[in-house]
Amino acid sequence: MRTAVVIGTGLIGTSAALALAGRGVTVHLADHDPDSARTAAALGAGTDEPPAGPVDLAIVAVPPAHVAAALADAMRRGAARGYLDVASVKGGPRRELEELGLDLSSYIGTHPMAGRERSGPLAGTADLFEGRPWVLTPTPGTDVEVLNLALELVALCRAVPVVMDADAHDRAVALVSHTPQLISSMVAARLEEADETAVRLCGQGIRDVTRIAASDPRMWVEILSANPGPVADVLAGVAADLDETVRALRALQSADDTKRQGGASGIEDVLRRGNAGRERVPGKHGAGGPAVYEVVAVFISDEPGELARIFADAGRAGVNVEDVRIEHATGQQAGFVQLMVEPSAAPGLTTALRERGWAIRQ
Repeated sequence: MRTAVVIGTGLIGTSAALALAGRGVTVHLADHDPDSARTAAALGAGTDEPPAGPVDLAIVAVPPAHVAAALADAMRRGAARGYLDVASVKGGPRRELEELGLDLSSYIGTHPMAGRERSGPLAGTADLFEGRPWVLTPTPGTDVEVLNLALELVALCRAVPVVMDADAHDRAVALVSHTPQLISSMVAARLEEADETAVRLCGQGIRDVTRIAASDPRMWVEILSANPGPVADVLAGVAADLDETVRALRALQSADDTKRQGGASGIEDVLRRGNAGRERVPGKHGAGGPAVYEVVAVFISDEPGELARIFADAGRAGVNVEDVRIEHATGQQAGFVQLMVEPSAAPGLTTALRERGWAIRQ
C-alpha cells in the first residue's frame, strides 16, 4: 500500500492515519469538519489536500449511522481500489450498502477493538492499535486484493487480525463492549446525586468500574442505535441476574436461617460465575486467561518525573512491570503506584525500591 484516504478524522481515523503515515504511506485526510482534518494533518497524520486520483485504500472512519452513505459516496466517485470501514457494528452498514445496489466486491467491513474515553483528532495516537484485535468480516464475494489491503492495514497498525462473520461480530461486541459501557454508565449515574461523604470514599474499585463512563454520550447513542437488539438481549440476561441477586440480598436480611442460607448461596453463585467469566478474558499477549501478578504499592508524591523515576528504578532492579495503576490519596497531592509484577519478582523489587528511598505499602 502506497496511498490511502482516511474519511473521518476522529480518534480512530486519526490514529490509523498516524500509523500509516509513520510507516511511509501517503495519507490524505477528509472530514465534514475541515478543522478536524487540518488538526489531524498538523499532528502528522497526512495531508488535508485531496488526492489527484484513486488511492490504494479508502478507510471510512465515521459514526455507524453515516458509514453506508460515506462508503457509497466514495465508491461512486471511484476514490480507491479498495474500501473498508472501521465502525463498531458490521451487519447494518453492509445491508444498507446492499440495498443501495452497490458492488461490494471491493469492500470489507472491519472493526479495530481499540479506543479511549476521549474522542477527536487530538486523542489519536499511532500506537492505539498495537497488539489489539482488528476484526475483518469478508464475504465469499470479497476480492482477494481488498482482503490483502485490509490485512496490510492491520499489519501496518501492528494489530492482530481476527476474521468473523458480520452478525457474529455484532453479537460479540454487544457482550464485550456495548453492554459494559452501559453498565459502567449506570453505576456512575448512582454517584450523581450521592452524598459528598460517600463520594469522598471512592477508591480504585469504583474508578475501575466507571472509567469508561467518561465516554461521549452522543457517540455512544449512535453506536447503540446501530446494534440495539443484541445489546438488549445481553442486558436482559444481566437484568435477570440482578433480580436474582436482589432477592438473595433480601433473603440475607431474613430472621429465618434457611432463607439466609439460600441468600448466601445465591450471592456466592453469582460471584463464582463472575470468577469463571473473568478467567476467560484473554491475558497479556492473548494468553488463555489473565495472569496473576503480585502488587508492589509505592507511595508517590504528585511531582513531575516521579513516575518515570519509579520505572527507571524498577528497570535497574531487572524487573519487568507487567501493568500499573495509580491510586490517588483523598485530599492529598500524593498517592500509590501499584506495580504489577510476576510473583517471583516482587520481593526483589520491594527490596530494591526501598534501598532507593521509596516507601512501600505493606
